[in-house]
Amino acid sequence: MPATQKMSTRDRTVIGILLIAAFVVIFNETVMSVALPRLMADLDISASTGQWLTTAFMLTMAVLIPTTGFVLQRLTTRTVFIMAMGLFSTGTLLAGLAPGFPVLLLARIVQASGTSVMIPLLMTTVLNLVPPQRRGSFMGTVSIVIAVAPAIGPTISGLILQYLSWRFMFFIVLPIALTALVIGALRLVNVGEEDNHPIDLVSVALTIPAFGLFVYGLNQFGQAGAGKVPVTGIASLLIGIVFLAIFSTRQLRLQRAGNPLLDLRVFSFTAFRQSLVITLLAMVSLFGMILVLPLYLQQVRGLDTLTTGLVLLPGGVVMAILSPITGRLYDRYGPRGLMLSGTGLLAVMLSTMIFTTTHSPVWLLAAQYAVMIGAGMGLLMTPAMTNGLNPLPPHLYSHGSATLMTLQQVAGAAGTALLIALLSLRAGMLVRAGATPLQAQLGGFHLAFGAAAVAAVGAFTLSLFVTRAVPADPALGAHGEVKPEPVPVREG
Repeated sequence: MPATQKMSTRDRTVIGILLIAAFVVIFNETVMSVALPRLMADLDISASTGQWLTTAFMLTMAVLIPTTGFVLQRLTTRTVFIMAMGLFSTGTLLAGLAPGFPVLLLARIVQASGTSVMIPLLMTTVLNLVPPQRRGSFMGTVSIVIAVAPAIGPTISGLILQYLSWRFMFFIVLPIALTALVIGALRLVNVGEEDNHPIDLVSVALTIPAFGLFVYGLNQFGQAGAGKVPVTGIASLLIGIVFLAIFSTRQLRLQRAGNPLLDLRVFSFTAFRQSLVITLLAMVSLFGMILVLPLYLQQVRGLDTLTTGLVLLPGGVVMAILSPITGRLYDRYGPRGLMLSGTGLLAVMLSTMIFTTTHSPVWLLAAQYAVMIGAGMGLLMTPAMTNGLNPLPPHLYSHGSATLMTLQQVAGAAGTALLIALLSLRAGMLVRAGATPLQAQLGGFHLAFGAAAVAAVGAFTLSLFVTRAVPADPALGAHGEVKPEPVPVREG
C-alpha cells in the first residue's frame, strides 16, 4: 500500500479483528501461572508433572512460530486466521472439558498451535496495511496485546480461581474466541502477496529439535532444584544448538532459490538487529519477573493467588494506557529517547527491588512493578518493534515478525530459567551457610532481581546507539534480492 494512501474502513476492520483475537490467545499463555496448586489437587498430579502444561505450550510455540513466515505467504489472511482461531477454540473447549491431565495437556498443545500464528499474522498485517508514518501508533496497540495480555493473565486467573473451578479459565475465554472466529470468517480479506513456492519439509522437521530442544533445555535449568546439575537440560541445549546451526545453514542455502522456511536476510538490517537484541534483553527481565515476583509474594509474603494477581494488575493497566501514546510519540520523535527512558526505568526499578525485605510494603511492590513493567516496557516495546521492522522490504515482513516472535519465546524461556536457577542456587548456598529458610529464599530473590537488572542495563546501553530506521521502498519485488540498507537518519 502506498505510504500516502489513507487507511480504509476495511483495513481498520481487519486490524481490529486480529487485535481482539490476538489478545485472547496471548492472554491465555500466562493464565496457568497461578493455577498449578489447584490443578495438582484436583487432578492428583505432582508439581513437576503439572509444569508440563506450561512447558508443552512454550515448546509448541517455539517449534511452530518459525514456520509462520512461510505460512503467511502461502495462505490467505482469512485462511490463516480461521486455522489459528479454529485450533485455539478447539483446544480451549477440550481443556475446559478435560477429564484428566493427559487430555488437558493435549488441549494446551492444540491451543498453542493456534496461538503461534496470531501475533506474526497481526504484525505482518499492520506492516502491509498501515502507512509507515503511522506505524508507531498502530504498533502501540500491538504492544498492548504482546505485553499487557500476558501481564494480566495471572490477575484474571487468580480472580477466577478464588471463586470458580479452574475449568472456567477456559470456559470464560471460549465465547470470546468463537465470536472472533465467526466475525473473522465473515469479514476478513486477504492482504499482502501470496507465494506459491512449495514448503521445505526438511526445514519443518528441523524446527522440532532446533527450537524445541533449545527451549526445553532452558526450561530444565529453571526447574532444577538447588545445587542440582540439569544433565537433561545441558544435553538438550547442546543438541538444540547443533540443530539450530543445521537449520540456519539450510535456510541460507534455500534463500538463493527463493524458498526459505525462515528468511534470515532480516538480520542484514542494522535496525532489526539492534531492536531485536534490546527487546530480547528486556524480555528476559519481563518474563522472568512475571514468574519470580509472584513467587516472592506467595512464598515470602504469604499472599494468596487473588491478592498476588491484584498486585501485578497496575503494571498491565499502566502499559495499556501508555503503549498507544508511545506509538504516537515514536511517529513524531523517533525511537531513541523512548527506548532510553523505557530501559532506564526498567533498570532502576529492578535495582531497587534488590533491597526488598520480608516487610516491604505490598503497595510499594505494586508501584515498583507498575513503573517497571507498565512504564518501562510500555515505553520500550512499541519503538523497538516498529523501528526494527520498518526497514524490512514487504517480502520480509512475515519473516521478520516470525523471527522476532520466535526469539522472544526463547528469551522468555531463557529469562525464566536463568532467574529461577539463580534463585534456587543462591537459596541453597545460604541454607548450607546456616541461614534460615526464609532468609535463604529472600537472598535468592535478591540475586534474581539483580540478574534481571543487569539485563536491563545491557538494553539501556544498546539503546544509546539506536537511530530512526528509514522504511523500505514498498516497490521492492516479492522475491528479489534485498537492496542495500538505507542509511539511518540520526536523531538529534
